Order: sequence, then structure tokens, then C-alpha cells
Amino acid sequence: MRIDKWLWCARFFKTRSLAARAVSIGKVYVNSTKVKPAHKILVGDFLRLWSRDLVFEYEVLMIPNRRGPSTEALQLYAESEESIERRKQYSKRRSSELIFNPPTLGRPDKKTRRLLLQKRHD
Repeated sequence: MRIDKWLWCARFFKTRSLAARAVSIGKVYVNSTKVKPAHKILVGDFLRLWSRDLVFEYEVLMIPNRRGPSTEALQLYAESEESIERRKQYSKRRSSELIFNPPTLGRPDKKTRRLLLQKRHD
């Protein structure tokens, strides 16, 4: 199966064209090699995906027959322990940044004031 189709079936991307674009601009590596969207993916391949400033690492466990629900998509890959830890650290860092950085610039609007008050009382 093509790498762009597999990424779409595994629900990493909303559309196949978005997956193909990510692969072609170099955000997806297979077995530490930059590939094209038509690259054939096999069971046991290791994927490295870049998203924002994070690197995710996955092992391909299955090749799907169709794009099914998210419960089926989770069975297609296994995320490495280091990748899970990086994602957790990033989540903690983002949540702490939101405490000090209001979502709007300038004078806070009603939603921003509510968020700031909620963070002060937590």
C-alpha cells in the first residue's frame, strides 16, 4: 500500500492529498529515509512524522483493506515509548504556556477573561 494512503487510513491526516503533501515536503520518513507519496509501505517499517516541533515515531503493524473507524486505525501502528514521552512533555509545556499567555492580543475579550479567571482559581 502507498504511504500516503496508509497515513490516511491510519487517520493521521484528514484527506489523502494532505498526507501526500506532508510526505512530499519531507515531514514523513520511512526507515530513516525520505520517501515519495507512492512509496510502498510494509509491515515492520518504522515511520517518523514531524508535526509542529514534535517528532512522532511509529511502527507499522498492519496494512488495512479500507479506511475504517478510529478503533481500527489504532491497531495499524504502535507508537514508540520515546515518542509517547515527548508528546506528554509537549502537552505539559503547552498547558503551562496557556496559563501565562492569553489567547487574544491586547485587551482581553469575554472568553479570555473567563479563561484567565478559571486558571487563577485552579
